[in-house]
Order: sequence, then structure tokens, then C-alpha cells
Amino acid sequence: MKDFFKFTLATITGIIVSSVVLFLVSVLIIFGMLSSSESETQVGKNSVMMLDLSGILSERSQDNPFDIFMGEDEMICGLDDILSSIQKAKENENIKGIYLQAGTMGAGFASLEEIRKALADFKTSGKFVVAYGDHYSQRIYHLASVADKVLLNPQGSIGWYGLSSTPIFYKDLLSKIGVEMQVFKVGTYKSAVEPFIATEMSPANREQVTVFLEGIWGQMLSDVSESRGVSKEKLNEVADKMLMFYPAEESVQAGLADTLIYKNDVRNYLKTLVGIDKDDSMPVLGLKDMVNVKKNVPKDKSGNIVAVYYAYGAIDAGSSGIGEEEGINSNNVIRDLRKLKDDKDVKAVVLRVNSPGGSAFGSEQIWHVITELKKEKPVIVSMGDYAASGGYYISCNADSIVADPTTLTGSIGIFGMFPNYKGLTDKIGLSFDVVKTNTYSDLGAMGRPMNEGEKALMQNMVNEGYELFVKRCAEGRGITTDEIKKIAEGRVWTGAKAKELGLVDEIGGLDRALEIAVQKVNLEAYTVLAYPGKKSFFETLMDSDPGNYIQARMLKGKAGELYNQFNWLNNLENCDKIQARIPFELNIN
Repeated sequence: MKDFFKFTLATITGIIVSSVVLFLVSVLIIFGMLSSSESETQVGKNSVMMLDLSGILSERSQDNPFDIFMGEDEMICGLDDILSSIQKAKENENIKGIYLQAGTMGAGFASLEEIRKALADFKTSGKFVVAYGDHYSQRIYHLASVADKVLLNPQGSIGWYGLSSTPIFYKDLLSKIGVEMQVFKVGTYKSAVEPFIATEMSPANREQVTVFLEGIWGQMLSDVSESRGVSKEKLNEVADKMLMFYPAEESVQAGLADTLIYKNDVRNYLKTLVGIDKDDSMPVLGLKDMVNVKKNVPKDKSGNIVAVYYAYGAIDAGSSGIGEEEGINSNNVIRDLRKLKDDKDVKAVVLRVNSPGGSAFGSEQIWHVITELKKEKPVIVSMGDYAASGGYYISCNADSIVADPTTLTGSIGIFGMFPNYKGLTDKIGLSFDVVKTNTYSDLGAMGRPMNEGEKALMQNMVNEGYELFVKRCAEGRGITTDEIKKIAEGRVWTGAKAKELGLVDEIGGLDRALEIAVQKVNLEAYTVLAYPGKKSFFETLMDSDPGNYIQARMLKGKAGELYNQFNWLNNLENCDKIQARIPFELNIN
């Protein structure tokens, strides 16, 4: 009788849980159908595009029904949508200007630099760009400073204080629980392992971080100085003052803002710029509206395609995190690039790389398929926020490499990490014994550290991986391995410095990479198509573990940068043990 009640209760519980799950899936399907049926946006006269600088910036937009449950600061938007929307706004005669609404967008320096350049290009049309913020974060102010007018709330503030990097070190925490990281690396500057074996930066790492922070800050100073007509010296003085703790009037006096105005009055301010009365209608188009505005270009019938292939996120084997949709799967990339190689209509390929690296093995496989692709058509690399370590590995053999000045690249080095749990197992009272047939049959056994022979094998494997990495870079850049080694050693460079060193060819964004690709094949008529094709939310859901995928999307929206800092811990065991990547989190503030 007890078993009867137990099984009956279990059955009832299962029915209830299944019903709830089916209900949630049904709701998502309905929202998905509604979102996919959005019609083309009709642009009325005297319209203004509004770009809300809130949420999290991704390389490409992604279909996500959960957006309806998220606030503005949790939304994920695509750089591709923003850039194309700015271009459409420039070309549409009914759109008179762009209104930037400052928020707390989480984005890399290079991505924001590309938006800034797109806005500067928009201004050449004679249309206005106006920015307003209650509070400007430093990164968003750098972007917004390109506007014709920077408006600030009378009780608001502008963040302008310089850059810092504050890496987190886990060595003492791991020691407390009895875990030791056994590290194997090549590269004096290969600092990805430092948080696990040290409690502070090494002198070499401090040197490289100082150099690339100064490089990024220098670019920001130059941009703001040119846009605002304020000297770099004055901008540094303002930064040292920590302006955000002073009344808003100080920002105007320092030249960082033009006008103090309440948000409620901004619409009327925009109407004066449009040239209409306060009572007249002024349609405001958000990013979602602009995505559905038809692009005003003639249909190309040449059949020529310039492919933009997006490779973003960490490379392979769990490096990008459980349930994470952003990640470079080498098998998928190889399959896709082979198709582009065999497609006769595709005349050139722009490889958009935004990756901190990852699996050394996966990086080598992608390098090989790009080498094969190059035999058939030009390959141009466009670097985003990162194209470092494995990200540089998959870029180095392109015909041309284009990087933003604040791109972080290089980091030519290899490392491996194996945890030693003996301290932990001793603490909790676990004992181990072994029977084996050969010398290394129990390599990686949980109850002991690696012995000297095992360590030698691992270090030799890492050394060989480094030599191969250096060789690939030397071949790709057309210089000797000795020259590469002088600028390798795992050192991270900005895009601007990488150009000086010969690691990249030009400074510019995705648009410049496309120009080079077209020039390489001498095309007059062509169509730009993005690859791989975007999956709907439900396609992505079905291709992954639904529970993990949904959890990751919700957590990423809620936790933002905190999610990125600790997500790798969730999937450490699934990562390749030999890695070509920059630190798991650079923590640049």
C-alpha cells in the first residue's frame, strides 16, 4: 500500500511538472510567433532614431523571447543591428537625426569604437546626433562625445576618471579548500594562469597591462579631445578630479557637456533641431523599429557574394560555458568555411573574429581550414574587442588583417592547467590506491599530484604547441620565427600597437575589411551576406540542453559582467587542458 501511494504521488507530481513545462513552452512559442511576424517599419516624416545605450552588447543579435521579462539594463542587443540601423538612418530622408540615450551598456572598447565611427560617418550626411544622460558611464561617455550636443541632467554626472585593471586571484581560496593548480606554460607574459598560482601580478604582467591600458586610454583621450575641442591635458586634469562627484555644472564648465536639461524636456529640444513646433508629431524609432526598416539599396543581380563569417566567443570544448550560445565550435566553423570555399558565388570572405582564444587544438584546426579557403578566394580578418591568443591563431594567415585601435590581440602563447586535489581529498578523508600496467597508466589520478615524469611530458607538449603557434604566425605574417618570438611570449597588444609591430595590416572596422575584400576581387556589383545564418530561439534551444541554455540566457541578462567573470568555473572540467587564450577576465574598469 505504501508503494502504491508513493508511485501515485510521483505520477501526480510528474503530471504537474510536465504541465507547467508545457505551458511555459507554449507561451514561448506564442511569443516567438509574434516576434517573427513583425512587419516592415514605415518611417514617417520628421522621424528620429533613438539608440538606447543600455543592456549588453553582443557581436550579433539573437532571437530571445525572454527579453519581455528583462529590464533595459538586461537586454542583449547586436552590434550588427546597431551598425546597420545607423547606416539606414543615414540613407533615409525621413530620419532627421539620432538621439543617444545613455545607459549602462556592457560592451568592449573596440565595439563601442565601431559604433562611434558609424555615428561620425552619419554626421557627414548633415543630420544631427544628440546625446542625453542622467548619468554617463566612462565608456558610454566616450561613445556619446561624438554627438553634436551632449545633454546632461541637472542632477546628473559624467564618469571620466581613467582606466584600471583589477584582476581577481584565487590561489589562497584554492589553498583553503586544498586544491593546487599545476601549471605548464610558455611565455613570460602569459598571465592567464596567474590568478591560480599567485596573489598579485607578476612584473611582466604589470608591464603589459600598463602598456595596453595606456594605449586604450590614449585612444579615448584623442577621440574625446577631437570631438569636444578639449585638450588631452585638460581631459587628464578632469579625470584626476573625479568629476562625477561634483555638481553637473562642473561638467559643462570643463567642456564635457553642452547643456543641462531634464529628460522630460529632451523631446521638445529634439523638435527644435528637426525644425518642427512642439505640438507637431515626431516619430521616435528604437533599435527594434530600425531593424525592420527596409534598407534603401538597389537589388544586386550579379550573383557575386562577399561573405562575412562571424566567429566570436571562446574556442571549443566548453570554453564558452555551459548553455552559452556565444562560442566558436571548431567543427562547425570547419564545416561552414568548407561550404563557403565550394560556393562559386562567394568571391571573398571577411572573417569577423571577436575571441579571447581557447582550445589550442581547435585553433589549429580552424587555421588549417582557413589556409585551404585562401587557396580559392581572399580571406580578410576583421578583429573586434578581442582577437588574442587562439583568436590571433585563427587570424594570422589571412590575406589582410584589420583591427580597431583598441582591439586586444597578440598573446601568442600556450598554457595548460591540471588541478591537484590531494589537499582536498586529505581534508575530507578520502584515500586512493592504484594497480596499473604501465608507467603512466594513472596519469591525472585524483588522489595525488603529478610526478616529475608526467610534468615533463606536459611541459614538452606545451613547448611544442608554442613552437607550432609561432610557426603559424611567422608563415602568416611573412616574417621569421625569431621576429615573432620577440613580440610573442604571450604578450597582449592593442590593435594600434599590433599594427606597428606587423601583427595586423590596417586600423579600421568591419566596413574597412569589406572594402579590402571587394578590392581584392575587383567587384563592382556584389551582395554582402552574413554567415552562419542566424538561428531562431527555438532552433538554438533544440540544438542545446534547454535547461542550461535558458539558465545561461537569464543569468547573463541579470548578472552581466559578474556572470562572465565566474562562468568559466562552471565548465572548467570541459575545457581543453591545453589553452591558447588571454586571462579568463581582464577586469578593465
